[in-house]
Amino acid sequence: MRIIKTFALTAVLCGLASVPVSEGVAAVQTPAVAVAPQYDTTHVYVAPDDFDRFVASLVATFGGTTSKKGEFTVTPTPSLTMSQLVLTPVGTLSIFGFKTPIPYPFGAERTGYLVTDIDAAVRAARAHGAAVTVATFPDPIGRDVIIQWPGGVNMQLYWHTTAPNYPPLQTAPESRVYISPDSADAFIRDFVAFAHGKIVSDDRNAPGVEIGRPNDTYRRVRIESAFGRVAVLVTDGHLPYPHGWEVTGYEVSDLSATVGKAESAGATVLVKSYMAGDREAAILQFPGGYIAEIHAASHK
Repeated sequence: MRIIKTFALTAVLCGLASVPVSEGVAAVQTPAVAVAPQYDTTHVYVAPDDFDRFVASLVATFGGTTSKKGEFTVTPTPSLTMSQLVLTPVGTLSIFGFKTPIPYPFGAERTGYLVTDIDAAVRAARAHGAAVTVATFPDPIGRDVIIQWPGGVNMQLYWHTTAPNYPPLQTAPESRVYISPDSADAFIRDFVAFAHGKIVSDDRNAPGVEIGRPNDTYRRVRIESAFGRVAVLVTDGHLPYPHGWEVTGYEVSDLSATVGKAESAGATVLVKSYMAGDREAAILQFPGGYIAEIHAASHK
């Protein structure tokens, strides 16, 4: 009997060992910590000399307002950056113009997500397969942490001592995550569980023109949650420039008019307007080097 029990226990342990870690953590139930899409801030690092020109270009293109520009230490080690928030109707951006060398690994985080409880958010992220790459640290107005999801997707979670109050967005921005087939399912499963989100679509034959390869198809997964929208672009990494460098897509009501405003404000069109499924899109580069996708719903 003892031999049978030992054999059974060994079988169970071997079975557990064969289950990928991400599958195990994705089943964990954790509290919802998201606030709202207007607090999903794209992080943009520009040279100090380009800072004001870039901010002005964003506001001229999308409209909106800015916070007061200041100089702060926003990292856990000594540094100094100019910092300003740009609140547009189609998304919020945190702009950084470092006057000192940028401490590693800052600059690799694509977005900042406001959470209701930073410690609960860290526990939830870890439970769903994320690694903490910069441990929680204080900043001038709250606390921050940087995490990394399967596939190397880096993001900041942040919490403010005094809850911010940003106006609701006209349209939520789309965080555009380029990822390999090897990591895609783990990232999708784990992030959806963490964000309490849902998969809106999973198109395994999305038009390749979206990634600069009009003769091909690829897999595109769209996710929505209280954090906002995420588009997961699953590719083999054979991406013509500038595809892959645009970390955020902005939905506007009139693409042609928006592109015109952007060009007048110093932006360059890197990918001309194209039609793909349910949207018309283009890719722009703003003063200072920031690359963004801009899209509008098609009216076919």
